[in-house]
Order: sequence, then C-alpha cells, then structure tokens
Amino acid sequence: MNMFTTEKPYIIAGPCSAESKEQLTATVDFLSKTDKVSLIRCGVWKPRTRPGGFEGMGIEALQWIAELKQRYPQARFATEVAKPEHVEQCLEYGIDTVWIGARTTGNPFSMKELCECLKGTDMNVMVKNPLTPDAKLWIGAIERLMGVGIKGLAAIHRGFCTHNYYGYRNSPLWDIPMQIKQSMPDIVLLCDPSHIGGHCSLVKNISQIALDLGFDGLMVEVHPSPQSALTDSEQQLSFADFATLLSDIIPHSAGSASAVDGELKMLREKIDEMDNELISIISQRLDIVQQIGELKMKNNLPAYQPERWKEVLETRIANAKTRHNFSLLSPDFFKNILELIHDESLRLQREMMKKGDK
Repeated sequence: MNMFTTEKPYIIAGPCSAESKEQLTATVDFLSKTDKVSLIRCGVWKPRTRPGGFEGMGIEALQWIAELKQRYPQARFATEVAKPEHVEQCLEYGIDTVWIGARTTGNPFSMKELCECLKGTDMNVMVKNPLTPDAKLWIGAIERLMGVGIKGLAAIHRGFCTHNYYGYRNSPLWDIPMQIKQSMPDIVLLCDPSHIGGHCSLVKNISQIALDLGFDGLMVEVHPSPQSALTDSEQQLSFADFATLLSDIIPHSAGSASAVDGELKMLREKIDEMDNELISIISQRLDIVQQIGELKMKNNLPAYQPERWKEVLETRIANAKTRHNFSLLSPDFFKNILELIHDESLRLQREMMKKGDK
C-alpha cells in the first residue's frame, strides 16, 4: 500500500533514536493525539561517524514498536535501514516504511543489495539525498527501487555536506531537490528540516521554505526531552515546540494558485521581459569582452588581469549592497554570478588568443 498518497502536507515525526521503551511510548502517545502526523519515525540502528556513540537498540526497539502497534492500531512506523538483514527484521516486526540514509544512498553497491531484499515486498521506501550534492546519485537510487517494483516511494531532502554551510548543519542547496521534482514529478518530495538546520531554532523557517517551494511534506525530529537525547539533541523539537510548528506552518494546496493565476501571469511576464533584457545585456557585454580580447592579443597582454578583476569584484559588490533587497540574497550569490561571467570572459579571450597564435 502506498502510504504517501494522503492529503498534503504529509507529516512524519518522532525521535532521532528509539532510546527506551518509556521514551518511545511517550512520543507515540503524544503524536497519536494529532491527526496531522501520518507516520512516526524512530531510528533503530544508528550509523555514527565515529565509534563509541549510541548506535541504537536494534531488535529490542523493533519489539517496542510491535507492542505499540498493538496499543495504537492507527499508528504507522518508519525506521532507517542500511543492510538487507535490517530490511528482513523490519518486515518481521511489521514496520510500515523504511528510509535509506544519506550514507547508503550514495553507495550503489549497498543500494543494489537493499533493492534485491526489497524486491517483491509491499514495503514503502523513502530515500534520503546522498551526502554529496549529486542529483544523479539520488535519482539513481530511486530508479533502482522503481526497477524492483517498489510503488510507495518518497525522496527526503536532508541537506548536503559542502564547504559552505550558510549557518546550517547541512547546506540545503534547494536547486537539487527541485531537479528531483522536475525529473520525477510523480515522486513524493519531503524535507527533513531537522538535519538541514541542525538546531531546533531553525526548523520552522526551513519547513516553511520547503512548503513554499512545493514540497509534499516534512520529516521532523521530536523528543519528549530533547536536552537529554542520546543522538542529535540540539535539533529535536520538544512536544510543545512541535505543536507550535504544526500550528504555525502554512501549507499550500494545488488549488491555491488558481485564485491568483491572473496576478501570477502578469508578474511572470515581467520576469520573462527582464530575463530577455539580461540575455541582451550579457550578449552586449560579451561583444565588448571580445574587443578587449583583440586589444590584449595585439599588445601581447595576458587574458587575466588580477588588479582589474579585484577592482570589478569590489566595486560591483559594493554597488549591489546599496540595493534594498541585497540582504535577501545568500552571502555568495552575487559574487558567484560575477565569477561565472568573469570565467566565461576569460575563456573566450583565451580561445581568441589560441586562434591568433596559429
């Protein structure tokens, strides 16, 4: 049964780890009292970056879940799997959904083994993005699951390990999950704001961004006592904070856009005009770049002029900062645009010089 066909937003919540029977029972009891939570998450096996930390309760936690499923017959549970034996044990104990973690998604050998084990089952599967910002790896993992007949599929965006985190635990790089949505429009796309933010104070804002971008739902970490959690204590929400999150986030329905279609059409037409102007301006700029390249070639000057580039970068960024909406941009956005244009300008000039040398 495909569990991801319910009304949006699809909410998954629960502790990072199933630490004790009492902790898990308290969480399930709380979450079962809201009709907004469709699936309860809890880690049974916890892959740790370094040895010595809490690595989950394994089979014992699966036994707790089986007991809770009897006590709360409407509750549905999900946990992470990394090996075929994990899948087999989840099937044995009636786990409704499994997710494949970031470390496993990026390993095609592990994905192949998991797919072979999942083949022929009606298990629902969620696939977290790989650690590296590689949309192809993510898509490939989903395609492998499709290839063995898994029907209930969802992709979970949990952020990426990059050199620049923009204040988050994992960089969101929102364009990558948007590529997944574009490439696989029928795949349910969920956001894990807990792992992206790394701190409970960031969860609400990230959740709203995801819903504004058209994500189908959220996967949020919730704990009865976050400060004493054995894993990811800083990013888990208390019961009270989770209730506030549910009341504060603004979901978007498919029909909400139709009410403003006329206004959206007008604004998008303005964007289209501006994009055409941008293309025209860049084209004119490249014409001048070619003229500069010819001058440099005639006078035996190198294509790269570091002092000039430093001046361009400093003056353009200073100018941009005077604009009222510059503060809305990520710190490196404008610098990245300038560097792209500069790199392309140098490439064109180098090509001219190569031809001139022949």
